[in-house]
Amino acid sequence: MSSLLVDHITELTGQRDRGRLDVALADAVMQLLQPESVVIARVVGDSVDPHWMTRARARRGEVGVAADPAWTAPKDLPALSAHPLRQAALAGQVVIGHEANLLLSVFPLATAGDITGVVEVHTEAPPSDSDKALVAGILRIFRNIENLLDGSERDVLTGLLNRNTFDDTFYKAIENAQTPTGSAMGGRRQPPADGKWWIAMVDIDFFKKVNDNHGHLIGDEVLILMARLMCETLRFQDRLFRFGGEEFVIVMQCPSQAHAGRALERVRAHTEAFTFPQVGRMTVSIGFTQIGVGDSPVTALGRADRAVYHAKAHGRNQVCCHADLVASGHMDAEESVGEIELF
Repeated sequence: MSSLLVDHITELTGQRDRGRLDVALADAVMQLLQPESVVIARVVGDSVDPHWMTRARARRGEVGVAADPAWTAPKDLPALSAHPLRQAALAGQVVIGHEANLLLSVFPLATAGDITGVVEVHTEAPPSDSDKALVAGILRIFRNIENLLDGSERDVLTGLLNRNTFDDTFYKAIENAQTPTGSAMGGRRQPPADGKWWIAMVDIDFFKKVNDNHGHLIGDEVLILMARLMCETLRFQDRLFRFGGEEFVIVMQCPSQAHAGRALERVRAHTEAFTFPQVGRMTVSIGFTQIGVGDSPVTALGRADRAVYHAKAHGRNQVCCHADLVASGHMDAEESVGEIELF
């Protein structure tokens, strides 16, 4: 057991990808306890309508670990109340009981003091005290690793994802949006009709005046509130980054340009309607573009940046789509990037 435990601790501490970290946790509990199954479930969505997302699931006799796709729509996930034992474990204690004719032990999964999910273990008999202590020890190690990842992946001020994590998210989006065509031409892949991905740049209008007139502390407060406002407006599966200064980047999946435009218009409208303490009303300019199969982060960001530049040069407080600007003749497809910094 000691050698196996060391192996799994080594596997956990070597992970830098959150998805793989959850998988490594499920595999560790599965191998060490030999239960019928293990589920790592996270609470996602807002406080009004939270849901359970399965981040990893392992079963006895099955090879590999399964999970819900990271971009699953909320409506396709079970509500918090659908799993009462999990819901009870969110209070911070291990919960053991029967659910759907299964004997389940549910361990709270905490990060930086907040309980963000559970580890659900299905066994034939209640776990022993030593088994519970073993899982608790693994979860403490897991929590420390997640805290370290937060320190490297999150913007210190706003808590949003930072620039360091963007490329990985971008290429995962392209990979998830592709399906094999079955073509004999070298196995080429094309995005399915409902798998369109979009990238948007959000720039706070006249933000420099906030710092000049009110000071940088108030400016920081505006950035924090802006980040919170966007998180509340966007879906939980949308990825929101702070790129520095007053610039933010969103990566989202929508079935059409119209859907993406409406989501970004909500961000614009909610910002305009919000009253920032000591500052009053603020607005944002947003530019967006579809991510193509052959795109790199720089090329896609460049198109979104040109759309933002157009929005700011033509009145601000608006959402502009790069494809529309090209189609209408307001912009050349290969027009050089404006003055807004990408990095």
